[in-house]
Amino acid sequence: MATAYKVHIVPEDTGLLKVKQTAEAAKKAEELLQEDLEKHHVFFNEEGFHNHIPHHILALYGTGAPPSSLQRGYDGNTSYQRPAQPTHEAVVEDLISTWEHAQRYLGKEKYYPDFLRFFQREITTNGVQPTLLRYVFSGEPETQPVFTRLFSGLVHPLIQLMYGLEWNQPAIIASALAQTAVHGNPMESFFVESETLSHSRSSSSPSEKMPHIVDLLQEIRSNRKLATAARMSDANKIRDGVLTRARDEMLSIAGRVRVSPENLDEKTAEMFEACLLVAAGAAVHPTKHPKFDFFLIHHVNVSPIFPTLNAHPWIPTQTKARLLEYKIRLDLADYAARGAPDFSPSKIASYTPRDENNRDQKPLDIIARLHDFDDDGHAIKLGRAALICHDLVSTKYPDAGWRRIEGEDVWTRLFHLIVDSVEGPGPNWVRTCGLEEAWKDVPDAQDSKL
Repeated sequence: MATAYKVHIVPEDTGLLKVKQTAEAAKKAEELLQEDLEKHHVFFNEEGFHNHIPHHILALYGTGAPPSSLQRGYDGNTSYQRPAQPTHEAVVEDLISTWEHAQRYLGKEKYYPDFLRFFQREITTNGVQPTLLRYVFSGEPETQPVFTRLFSGLVHPLIQLMYGLEWNQPAIIASALAQTAVHGNPMESFFVESETLSHSRSSSSPSEKMPHIVDLLQEIRSNRKLATAARMSDANKIRDGVLTRARDEMLSIAGRVRVSPENLDEKTAEMFEACLLVAAGAAVHPTKHPKFDFFLIHHVNVSPIFPTLNAHPWIPTQTKARLLEYKIRLDLADYAARGAPDFSPSKIASYTPRDENNRDQKPLDIIARLHDFDDDGHAIKLGRAALICHDLVSTKYPDAGWRRIEGEDVWTRLFHLIVDSVEGPGPNWVRTCGLEEAWKDVPDAQDSKL
């Protein structure tokens, strides 16, 4: 069994997209990921801002980027990383003595190195699958503190785990579990209350089907109390906005989310398309250059983990369904928190790509324009996730009633929209795009050519 400390990348494994890669690119990705693991902390500051290097490198590699682009992505994001921190050996020993003692350290950033050492040891000793089952996926009550934390911090623990699982990298999986353990758990009560409501509805109306996700999103948009609950002055727009000013209304909608083992795969695809639809539709402003919402893109970027999880028979199906329910509930809450922006599919269908000469490019070639885009990886992760979503829904559910992004021409426009939005003038992203204040620094569309 591979050690939990080493990264190993092969050109035959490029993740869900299965693009062709070279031995040189695989070697470069492996070197950079290993260097990051050994030299850098998982947070680049003490406020818990995330080190995105592992996601960036693998998203580039998984979309066919050459070694030079991998190196460029790495070099552009090393200067501000914190160095790896030493462990508190007494804490590591305490965790090893009994997992019950983890309650003393959960949610505290300073103990990340200790959880990392602990989970590396668990994986080296017992393997990836038994470790993930014991601490996250078994469905037993003792897994709940880690399970709910997966969705904290703009779902970065789940994103880190996604890349570790998709590429079968124990080193990244260990860091994902450690990162999860030291995150706060601010959404715990929301998840518990909405799950309780869902179980109650299921018991009283067992034949009731969950509405389409897009219909639930439209209910939020049409509910003025919910749609206007968040304000730009709120420090946390879910907590201080939606769950403070419209908690009952939000719980009522989230409580209607219900995923059964029988519709797990289709609800996964539906969730994925709904997230992409919201992010892309909301990116098209009537008078401004298109910009994606920084918060909404994370719901897209993390979505590839769900088809990956579904493909693993060792994870209980009930756990897979429950993870998806949590994800959908968070998607709904954060949509409300972004001011419930308009996400009409017609906005994507009518989008005119920036470069007329490149309109007929293949989807992967369009997204490949991001290989040398200088950011911290958010753009290529969004592009990669959109490609995966396209392949999933177009192949498996071409005629599903919940489909809203339909036709290859519309998909092509969407891929151009992703690249055009970050290549265009102004900031890369807006934040809380349903509020007009979010667009104040974005140039008007007519001020300069996209």
